Amino acid sequence: MNKVFSILSLSANPPVAATIEAEPQPLEVDLRRTGLVIVDMQNGAAGKGGVFDLQGLDLSEVPAVTENIKRLGAAVRQRGGKVVYVVHLTSPDLRESGGPLSAGYYRSPSARFYREKPEWRDKLLMRGVWGGKVVDELTPLPGDPIVEKTRYSAFFETNMDTVLRTYDLKYLLFTGMEISICVESSMRDAAYRGYFCVMVEDAAVSTHIPHRREATLLMARGQGWVATTESVMKALQA
Repeated sequence: MNKVFSILSLSANPPVAATIEAEPQPLEVDLRRTGLVIVDMQNGAAGKGGVFDLQGLDLSEVPAVTENIKRLGAAVRQRGGKVVYVVHLTSPDLRESGGPLSAGYYRSPSARFYREKPEWRDKLLMRGVWGGKVVDELTPLPGDPIVEKTRYSAFFETNMDTVLRTYDLKYLLFTGMEISICVESSMRDAAYRGYFCVMVEDAAVSTHIPHRREATLLMARGQGWVATTESVMKALQA
C-alpha cells in the first residue's frame, strides 16, 4: 500500500483530517482548507443552446458531471471548505482580446464568434448575457467567491491566488470543463504555486477525443493527484 502523503503536521491550527484515495498515492487533506474549484460551468459552455452546443461539441458528459459537482459542493461546504467558481468572460467590446495585433483576437472563440456569428452573441461566454451565467443547477450561493478569467487558466491576470489565500485554502479539487483545456491549465498553474491539486476525473467534462482526457490525467498524476467523485465524497463524509 502506498504511503499517505500529508503536510498536516505543519499546520498552525488543528486540522480536520481526511484521506482521499487517489493516484498516484492517497492524499491526506485538511477539510477546512479544501476548496472545490468549478471551472467554466456556464450556459455558453455547458448549456443546451450555448456556443459549445451550437458548434456541435459533445456535451453528453455534462449531466453526470453537473450532478457530481453538485454533490461535491454540498459536501465541501458542510465540512467547512469553500466552493470557488471560475467563469470565463469577455466584455462586449472584446477589450480583453488584445486587439487585431494579438493572437487572442483570432484564437479566442468568443472573439471569433462575436465577429463571425453575431446571432450567437447571447450564447457566448460574455459578460452580461445568458451564455456567461453559471448553469442553473450550480448557481453560486451567497458567500461563494467568483473569479473571472479571460484566458484558459484561472490564474492568468486574475485574483485567483489572492482569493484562495484569503480563505486559507491549500487543497484544491478541480472540476468543470473543458478537462483538457481550462481545467488542466488552471490545475497546472495552481500546482506551480504550491497548492495540492486533485483532478476529480468524473467531475470534469471532456468534449474532445478520448486521448486528450488521458493525456490530461497523466499530467494531473504528475503535477498532483487524480481521484473519483466517490473517493472524494467518502473522504468528505468520513
